[in-house]
Amino acid sequence: MQGKTTGCVGGETAQLEYRALAVQGAKDKLAARLYATKRPAGDAAPGLIVFFPSGGFVTDELDAGDEFFRALAVSTGWNVLGSSYTLATVRPFPAAAEDAHAVLNWVARNKAKVGWDGKRLVTAGIEAGGNLAAVSALMARDRGGPTLTAQLLLMPMLDPGLTSCSMRRLSRDAGVARATDQCAAAYRDYLPRAIDRAHPYASPLQSSRMKGLPPALILSADDDPLRDEAEQYGIKLNSAGIMAVVKRLPHIELQEPNARCSCARRENALREIAAFLERLYKETPS
Repeated sequence: MQGKTTGCVGGETAQLEYRALAVQGAKDKLAARLYATKRPAGDAAPGLIVFFPSGGFVTDELDAGDEFFRALAVSTGWNVLGSSYTLATVRPFPAAAEDAHAVLNWVARNKAKVGWDGKRLVTAGIEAGGNLAAVSALMARDRGGPTLTAQLLLMPMLDPGLTSCSMRRLSRDAGVARATDQCAAAYRDYLPRAIDRAHPYASPLQSSRMKGLPPALILSADDDPLRDEAEQYGIKLNSAGIMAVVKRLPHIELQEPNARCSCARRENALREIAAFLERLYKETPS
């Protein structure tokens, strides 16, 4: 890898190796970034996290996710691949969903390029990226691979209908109304055909088949209009016998009302993710 930097999480400094690369999407090459903590020769990372950033399906947030990707690699010790996806303004659904699954297949075929031993693969994402992480897990199950160890869903967008109680109630607060409006606008661009809004690869919460999915960590936030749909998805997974750890992060006062990935909240999320992956690492045979 090229480019070494230092990241600091929880007062601990770790050296990172990172590089930009291109991964193969469903149709086009996609920009991606690979992050890994420096390790002794022959010491493999516990696994690989493929992380899809936010952006409401319409904005490329790969650059904006850089700090979080670094912190995630440092706090977990796992290699992290942050990947872009086709924006809805270029091609709407199912382009981004197909990209997410294609990226998982690409890393499975190109283990050496991402410094991965092929043993543990996690799909992850936040908001629109959380939708793609959940969807890519569905697609991997339905299409025979790749095998996933877990899915990490951070404040995921799972219900294009925007019908949850938290979506309706919190939307009355001017401080989060902008976030609700952004979700609605994002879905209008991503799902211009009304019929697609019921498709499980667009709306994972509508899926009637949960069995066979990997364990999940689902993080919602107390003051987030996406809160209820995230927690409902966890309930559906648990009801199907899938281990799903659902945590609601505390309310955090923000100077920018729609800045839901503040540094303080990010640190809460990182601790939850690190603990969840450590548990999986101990339980998953190498």
